[in-house]
Amino acid sequence: MTTSYPATTVWAVVLAIGVLTFAIRFSFIALFGGLERRSGEAEGSASAGTVPPRISAALRYVPPAVLAALVFPAVVTIEPTVVGTLTNERLLAGAVAAVVAWRTESVLATIGVGMGALWALQFLL
Repeated sequence: MTTSYPATTVWAVVLAIGVLTFAIRFSFIALFGGLERRSGEAEGSASAGTVPPRISAALRYVPPAVLAALVFPAVVTIEPTVVGTLTNERLLAGAVAAVVAWRTESVLATIGVGMGALWALQFLL
C-alpha cells in the first residue's frame, strides 16, 4: 500500500499511536495499583485488594464494546440507493446476528449464525 505522506510522518503517527495505547493501558494498571496500595494501608478492611464494584461492572462491558467497534464498520455500508443499502448481505447478516445475540446472549452462537447467514446470503444474492 502506498501513501502520499512522507515516511517520517507515517512513523511519527505510528509512534504516537503506540505511546497513546501504552498510556491508556498503563493508566488502568497504575489506577488499580494505587487502589491496592491504598487498601493495603487500610489492612483488614473487607475491600483490601479488590477492584471496586462500579469499575468491575463497567469492565464487563468492554469486550462487547470492542467487538461491536470492530464489526460495526464492516457491517454498515452506504450504497448509492436505499434498496441497495437495505439488501446489502453484510447488513442483513448483521441483523440476523443481532437477533441471535439478543435472544441467546451467546457470543459463539452470534458469531456462528452471523457467519453462516453471511455465507448463505452471499451464495443466494
